[in-house]
Amino acid sequence: MAGRDNIILIGMPASGKSTLGVILAKVLGYRFIDSDILIQECQKQKLSEIIEAEGIDAFIEIENKVNASINTNKTVIATGGSAVYGMEAMQHFKQIGRIVYLHVDYERLVKRLSDIKQRGVVIREGQTFEQLYEERLKLYRQYADITVDEECENVEKVLADLLAKLGE
Repeated sequence: MAGRDNIILIGMPASGKSTLGVILAKVLGYRFIDSDILIQECQKQKLSEIIEAEGIDAFIEIENKVNASINTNKTVIATGGSAVYGMEAMQHFKQIGRIVYLHVDYERLVKRLSDIKQRGVVIREGQTFEQLYEERLKLYRQYADITVDEECENVEKVLADLLAKLGE
């Protein structure tokens, strides 16, 4: 049975969840799981292929089930940007660890993101990236135990801020 010693990273695509997650896991001596990779392994398809073939709602359901089934200890879990749409998964994450929201302002995020479709970003037909950002912002804030503002591109500084907020 999993304890509450996991760290779950949430945030927009290109907010650095996977990059920061790997470094954080090394620093803490934790395991690392990228839930997007887990979904791809379970479905034997890339995220973009799942979204294209199954549709957004089906993808969100798949993501929710996979995330809600993660049982681990002393692990940093980097989630997909759309993980916050899965209520069961987010309740599960609350039970097994602390949820850290990596907040990046909209302008910085746009600079980081090149090909939104290729990354398998869950965005509805006719929805702008800015609308998606605003929609998710509320959910990220609702679920976050800790929020780290990424005010720069320096991973070491963001990591130091995160470790301080975790009490490490």
